[in-house]
Amino acid sequence: MLRIKDLHAGYGDVPVLWGVDLEVERGDIACLVGSNGAGKTTLLRVLSGLLASSSGSIVFEGQNLAGAEPERVLAAGIAHVPEGRRLFSAMSVRDNLLMGAYLRRDGAVAIGRDLERMYGLFPILRERQAQDAGTLSGGEQQMCAVARGLMSAPRMLIIDELSLGLAPAVVDQLCDALRRLNQDGLTLLVVEQDVATALELAQRAFVLDTGRVTHSGSSKSLRNDPAIREAYLGAI
Repeated sequence: MLRIKDLHAGYGDVPVLWGVDLEVERGDIACLVGSNGAGKTTLLRVLSGLLASSSGSIVFEGQNLAGAEPERVLAAGIAHVPEGRRLFSAMSVRDNLLMGAYLRRDGAVAIGRDLERMYGLFPILRERQAQDAGTLSGGEQQMCAVARGLMSAPRMLIIDELSLGLAPAVVDQLCDALRRLNQDGLTLLVVEQDVATALELAQRAFVLDTGRVTHSGSSKSLRNDPAIREAYLGAI
């Protein structure tokens, strides 16, 4: 579904990604883990068209998206939930969700149906739908951000730092929602600094270290890898 090959990118003269290779199959939940500064957010920014790569290829469902604008990436079927949520704080929850559907051309009935689906997935958003998004709790804002991404009807959802700053109970709720979405056919790529949470959620995992993918495989295999356990899971 997604094939990233020999991807290089950075900011000005500062390289961040060095020949990244990564593949995500249709129907997977994949996670990308690594320490601060490893290049995880940069990779998602390149993938979603927010940052240009200097070389390499990004192929999604047969389309070459290297260098594509964000609107083209979204139209191709990839939605990005950015770190920090980036909601429109002075707009209502409902209007934030509808903003996620701005490129859709399948009509008000289909969009309304998906809006109801989001309220079913995150019932608190129905209760808060008239409330300004900026007044929500951190967990509610993350639910709103995920739901806004889903309102574009993507085939792949990429999420940057799912659990950052959230209570464990909220993280569990979000992970349960993502599993249900995956069971319905959605492919997910999740960047997560909490490696234990990421490996519990995902079926496949990639470790990014100083701009390179250094380990990849099933979540179970990485969880049992002594080097990964020592570096990221606190085991020696």
